[in-house]
Amino acid sequence: MKITQGLLGEHAVFYAQFSHMENTLPTAKNLDQVQVQSALLVAGLESHANLEDELLFTSLESHLGTQGGPLAVMRAEHDEIRGGLSRLPQLQELEEARNLLLHTVAVAREHFCKEENILYPMAEQALGEERLKQLGSEWAKQRGVPCPD
Repeated sequence: MKITQGLLGEHAVFYAQFSHMENTLPTAKNLDQVQVQSALLVAGLESHANLEDELLFTSLESHLGTQGGPLAVMRAEHDEIRGGLSRLPQLQELEEARNLLLHTVAVAREHFCKEENILYPMAEQALGEERLKQLGSEWAKQRGVPCPD
């Protein structure tokens, strides 16, 4: 399996979580509901972003460079998403927390769209199938996937 396939599969799970949050957060009655959903999102997104950075982005650096360009944009968006999620536990106002979490979800949706439509196709072209499969094996190993192929 290519790493891009594994990462796309993870995106599908996040899309379901994003939709659930977008449907339930507007009617959340207390801050704890927002904080719990935020904590669940942090657990998954942090791991996803770290694997992307460590495996895919690092492999693409020699092809796309590190200054400016798509990798710089992707990393800046990872930082923006992490920043929003890291501020949430300190918030004490329900409306402020709800708005920040929904904004962060919107940023993550846009980020995934860029990855799926721009970065992953670039990776397919720049790295080739064999390298993508090697990275996919490493992704599967780090995810504990017993049968990655």
